[in-house]
Amino acid sequence: MPKKKQDLKPDTVLKNYWNNKEQFADLFNAALFQGRPVIRPEELEDLDTEESSILEHREYAESIRASRDSIKVRKRSTSHGVELVMLANEGQEHIHYAMPMRVMGYDYGTYKKQYDSNAQGCKAEKGLERDEYLSRMRKTDKFIPVITVVVYYGDRPWDGATRLHEMLEIGDEFAEYVNDYKIQLVEARQNNLKLHNINNVDLFNLLSILLDRSMDRNEAKEKAIQYSEEHKTDKSVIMTIAGAANCKIDYSAFEKGDGGMCVLFDEIAKEHEARGEARGEARGEARGEARGIIETGHDFGLPEEAVLNQLQKKLNIPLQKAQEYFRMFGKPAL
Repeated sequence: MPKKKQDLKPDTVLKNYWNNKEQFADLFNAALFQGRPVIRPEELEDLDTEESSILEHREYAESIRASRDSIKVRKRSTSHGVELVMLANEGQEHIHYAMPMRVMGYDYGTYKKQYDSNAQGCKAEKGLERDEYLSRMRKTDKFIPVITVVVYYGDRPWDGATRLHEMLEIGDEFAEYVNDYKIQLVEARQNNLKLHNINNVDLFNLLSILLDRSMDRNEAKEKAIQYSEEHKTDKSVIMTIAGAANCKIDYSAFEKGDGGMCVLFDEIAKEHEARGEARGEARGEARGEARGIIETGHDFGLPEEAVLNQLQKKLNIPLQKAQEYFRMFGKPAL
C-alpha cells in the first residue's frame, strides 16, 4: 500500500513555525528593537484562544486571526494596568507593489473589528452622551494597537514601495498633508537582523544562501548542506524553508527524519525549474495571442489605439505591455 502523504500546505508549515512564541518574539525584537528583548515569549498569547479579559468574543478573535498569517497579543502588566498590543506577521513569496496599502487594509480591518465589537456594547448602554451614542464609542474607550511585520521570502531584491507615499503621485506642496503609512519589511535574502533564537538564526542564514542569485547553484547547495550539517539544523527549520519556497513536498519525510537539506534543495530546484517553464509557456501563449490580435487589427485597418485597446481587454494587460507587444510585432510588411 503506497505511503499516504501528509496533508500539509507550504503556508501552513510557515504559519506553524511562527506560532512558536520564542521564535515569534525573537523575530519582532529583531525587526523592531534591534534585537533588544522588549517582547518576551511569556507575554504572548495566541489570539484565537483569548478570553473576555482581552477580547470580548472568541468569534471576534478568530475572525481577526483568519485574515492574518500569524497574530498574537502581547500582554504586559504596568503601573497603569495591563498594556496590550497585537503583533501580526505576514509572509510574502513575491514582491507586492501595493504592499503598504495591503497592510494598511489588514490593520484597518483589525481596528474595525475592535470598533464593531465595542459598538455592540455601547448600543445597549444607557447614560451615554449624545455624541458617544452616535459614535458608538465612549470618550474614554481605547483600542488595542496593531503592528505588522512583513517577511519577504523572494530571491529578488525588494523594489516595491515600503510606504504609502511611494505609491502616490504627490507634489511637494501637498506631501505633508497626505497621511503616510509605512510597513515593517524584513527581506529573508539579505538583512541585518540581530536574532538570538537559534532556529531563527539558522532559518535566515540558510535562506540567505538559498536565495542568493549571484551564487552558482551547486556551490549554494554544498554551502547550505554544509551549514545544515555543522549547525545540526532542526527539521522544523528545513520544513519552514520548504514552506517559504512554496515547495509542494511530502513534509512527513522531514518530520520522520528522512528529509534533509540535500532533499530540500533538489525539491526547490525542481519547483523553480517547473515555475520557470510554466512562466515561459505562458509568455509564449500571450505573445502568440498578441501577435494574432495585432495582425487581425492590421488586416481590418484598425488604428493603433483600437488595437491597443483590444490587447488590453483580451489579454488583461496594462497599456505599457500592450505598447510593447505592438512594437514587437509591428505592422506586417506589404
